[in-house]
Amino acid sequence: MLRPAGLMSLAVLCLVSNFATAADWATVTDDGRAIKIETDKLEAVIPKNNPKHWMTGIEKGSFLDKQTGFREVGDGLMVVDWLMEAGSDAEWSEQVIAPDGNGVGRYSWFENFTEPERQEYAKMSHGSSNRKRMVEGPQLCHRMKAVEPEVIRGDDFVAVKTTYKFEYAAPGRKPGSQWTQLIVFPKGARYFVLMDKVDCVNDSEEMFLRNDTPGCVRHVNGDTFSEMYLSYLSGPKGLVIPSKEFFEPFPPDLKFGYRRDTHKLPSSFIRAYHLRDPKTGAAGPWLAGLTLDPEVVYEAWASMRPGGIIVMIEEVYGKPIRAGQSFSAAHIVGYVDDIPSMHKLYDEHKGNTKLVVDAKGWKLQ
Repeated sequence: MLRPAGLMSLAVLCLVSNFATAADWATVTDDGRAIKIETDKLEAVIPKNNPKHWMTGIEKGSFLDKQTGFREVGDGLMVVDWLMEAGSDAEWSEQVIAPDGNGVGRYSWFENFTEPERQEYAKMSHGSSNRKRMVEGPQLCHRMKAVEPEVIRGDDFVAVKTTYKFEYAAPGRKPGSQWTQLIVFPKGARYFVLMDKVDCVNDSEEMFLRNDTPGCVRHVNGDTFSEMYLSYLSGPKGLVIPSKEFFEPFPPDLKFGYRRDTHKLPSSFIRAYHLRDPKTGAAGPWLAGLTLDPEVVYEAWASMRPGGIIVMIEEVYGKPIRAGQSFSAAHIVGYVDDIPSMHKLYDEHKGNTKLVVDAKGWKLQ
């Protein structure tokens, strides 16, 4: 006869099993904390609560390329941050209080900084020019509450849809805009397709959503990557940057930055880094993030913060919008063998900003 503890363990095991579905090429498992997707080419985890690092996007360290054995080396992929607009919130940031009692963008460790330390942190994190302000919060990656994503299965894909409504707003605005992140894992692909969409409840002359595309890079003197590629800088062939350029911290407005109002519209918007084994130095695949419509990118940077982290911020949309309207951006994120392969994939899907899916299939629009 099982003791009560044994009965409880059996019940938990059954719960996990009941959420697991299998096919010859993909398995989806929901253990209550997160959803694990395993396809014939990839593994990835999408958190529901108690994340290892951030709540949005693909969980830190979980994105595995089965072909090479390499994983993402940052804090997760396609992590979503704020709903923002141009300007500064310095005059009223202390007035905006989140439901959990935290202020706008405030962390417990940040409260212990002196004012000069805060200013230096802000400079290194966001630069000294072109300041931004929050329209609605919270900062989703850091403070989003538990979610219940929807899993959609098809014969040759698995999709996960997550939604969340912003809970508080800046003075003169109201909360309630809805963020939707839709992720599709196609059969036979070393990448996923993703859309971030915002249904707005506020007007703005320049609203945008901030994210990490594809994600940040953690390293010590380039031990985890050998070079970075930005297709939208330095002419039609793009810019290949050796890892040594990221050995010392620098702010986002010093170098490797892009703004739609100051740069020529590029033919592609690809951000990628070339992985390598930190123990042996052996070259791995490229991990690339493709934003499929270059015109949707408002601003982007790749800057080195203190602490060994390259921040790959991308801000999408940045145009006038009215309450009741929506905007979206579509991306492909995954492993490729070389730069020509990135462009081939990009050209096959270029120009799309939307992703739709049901049990019958998925498509970019």
